Amino acid sequence: MLRLRLLTWDVKDTLLRLRQPVGESYAAEARAHGVQVQLEMLSRSFREAYRAQSRHFPNYGRSQGLSSRQWWVDVVKQTFRLSGVHEDGVLTLMAENLYHDFCSAHNWEVLPGASETLSQCCQRGFHMGVVSNFDNRLENVLSQSNLRHHFEFVLTSEDTGFAKPDRRIFEKALRLSGVPPEQAAHVGDDYTRDYRAARAVGMHGFLLRTAGQGEEPAVPPEHILPTLSHLLALIEKG
Repeated sequence: MLRLRLLTWDVKDTLLRLRQPVGESYAAEARAHGVQVQLEMLSRSFREAYRAQSRHFPNYGRSQGLSSRQWWVDVVKQTFRLSGVHEDGVLTLMAENLYHDFCSAHNWEVLPGASETLSQCCQRGFHMGVVSNFDNRLENVLSQSNLRHHFEFVLTSEDTGFAKPDRRIFEKALRLSGVPPEQAAHVGDDYTRDYRAARAVGMHGFLLRTAGQGEEPAVPPEHILPTLSHLLALIEKG
């Protein structure tokens, strides 16, 4: 059995996922303002706008003086511009509405097995924390999703100034909990930002790999979670 005292958790696509694709949310907002935009075009435009914004202003532009709110408003506006919508008043209104929509649990759902697994981990006495490349809306989203109470701390890349796979966000989690890395494990769905990054600071790692996802050759099978419900059994086997 692994002698673990701390479990840290990724959030997006580990504990929570979007209820519907981003393009569908954007298309619905556009329709509410009498604007017709093709769903496929919006989805494509969002990917392009998000990639460009992340490249020019990494980690929500924190080091360049942007707020995450302004960062996201700009992404939404550029998504619609790339889709052929250019009226500034409508763009601003839609961007503000969508930013606030994603502040709440309205657009998020808890992944199967997440609540039960978190409760069981707390009952076993593990220290628990979040390490996420999310913006400062995360506390609110977790609270509204009835997950926040499981965690002693929530670290976001916006708050800390470091985005996974930067080792410093994991090191801060270890300092907060007072637990050495060999007694800690991180659970997430991204090989580079979660699994490999946690192991680089000496933590254990578990990679959530749902059906249909490709296998990572560098991950031993005992570190792979087909579902979150497998976690405690793997810890006990380890």
